[in-house]
Amino acid sequence: MTVRTRFAPSPTGLLHIGNARAALFNFLFARHHGGQFLLRIEDTDRERSTQRAVDVIFEGLAWMGIVADEEPVFQSTRQGRHTEVAQELLAKGLAYRCYCTADELKQMREDAIANGQPPRYNGMWRDRDPSEAPEGAPFAVRLKAPRDGETVIKDLVQGEVRVANAEMDDLIILRSDGTPTYLHAVVCDDHDMAITHVIRGDDHLTNTFRQAMIYRAMGWDLPHFAHLPLIHGPDGAKLSKRHGAQSVVEFRDEGFLPEALCNYLLRLGWGHGDAEILNREEQIRLFDLDGVGRSPSRMDYVKLTHLNGVYMREADNARLTDDVIERLKEREDITVDDVLRARVLTLMPGLKERAKMLTELADSAAFLGRSLPFTYDAKAQKQLSEEGKDVLRGVAQALALVEPFEAAAIDGALREFAESKAIKLGQVAQPLRAAMTGSTVSPGIDLTLQALGRDEVLARIGAAIAHG
Repeated sequence: MTVRTRFAPSPTGLLHIGNARAALFNFLFARHHGGQFLLRIEDTDRERSTQRAVDVIFEGLAWMGIVADEEPVFQSTRQGRHTEVAQELLAKGLAYRCYCTADELKQMREDAIANGQPPRYNGMWRDRDPSEAPEGAPFAVRLKAPRDGETVIKDLVQGEVRVANAEMDDLIILRSDGTPTYLHAVVCDDHDMAITHVIRGDDHLTNTFRQAMIYRAMGWDLPHFAHLPLIHGPDGAKLSKRHGAQSVVEFRDEGFLPEALCNYLLRLGWGHGDAEILNREEQIRLFDLDGVGRSPSRMDYVKLTHLNGVYMREADNARLTDDVIERLKEREDITVDDVLRARVLTLMPGLKERAKMLTELADSAAFLGRSLPFTYDAKAQKQLSEEGKDVLRGVAQALALVEPFEAAAIDGALREFAESKAIKLGQVAQPLRAAMTGSTVSPGIDLTLQALGRDEVLARIGAAIAHG
């Protein structure tokens, strides 16, 4: 058997982090077993489905490195097939036409509640002759659910789950306007796509009992089911905006690397010994459903941020530079050109040691693209006292003579200058840092000066001396 999994989002909003984790688990499970991972867009809700939401799904999955093995299937293009299956069930006597009006269904629900029963359809048209219906009356198609026994699902995460068939009513598979219901369409699509494993959130677990009835009525083999516990906020409540980012796009825009987010999502509800940091190859080699827990996971933004910092320090400098440049393009006070790119790339080894987010990285690199004169923060202004400016005048003369203008030679010149003035190196570096950045924070001052280049360094020293 070739393992075939699928990710089947509805394009009605952003790609939620819980859905992204489900996509990742489906992808890794298929790769681990040498199988195939498929993508289906469940766009039958035409009023709420948007092309922008479809694009966001494709964009988010591509950013996470989750690639489908076949062209995506759009559920809306398969309505004819969904209807065909419903007609087949009608022909076999396993489904029937229900002519109940909205008022009749409302009355049924009210009567059931009044009798202390769950509100559901009472089977009014299950065994009636359709000739009793008013001529031309609209009808829905309902599946004849078994009334005796129970439906058992051997879930690969939740274990054996069962429900008495008497607790389930006859579900609608075609609405009165001829459109298929979600539960029916999903079963038809999963069967036709030869899906062997349905891995999804456990909020779908109750749907599974109903879907199993359609499979069995058609004589189709059921896929294996695995229902993943949901992701909660740090406080154990349902994840919401007040907790922080919820969608893949938000995490990307806030400055997380895709490999850090994927690593974190993998470990959120799945474990393999003490392994915390796993690259994609290791994830594929190790992932299987037996490591997935049954309890809801709590989103820990602090832990994710720490993990992102670890990945940033390992990331390629050119790649990080490209991201920083894109973020700096959005700032009006920054001149983005090849000079800035070269400066950021030169300084990246030092910049990335301090940052945990790409947004932080862009903030810390912004000084490299600012034009003179620029603003000095309060701490920087303290460094630009008359004493500090005297240091800058002397160090400017020393730096003008440094050859080549590179970190090692710069460091030597600064140390020699400090020694000649009988002051500590920090008393030279801090006024310099204030002059270069407008703040008192930067990577090593020697690398910072090298990245800016001699002419810019001397210009910034001159501006700092003239300030105030």
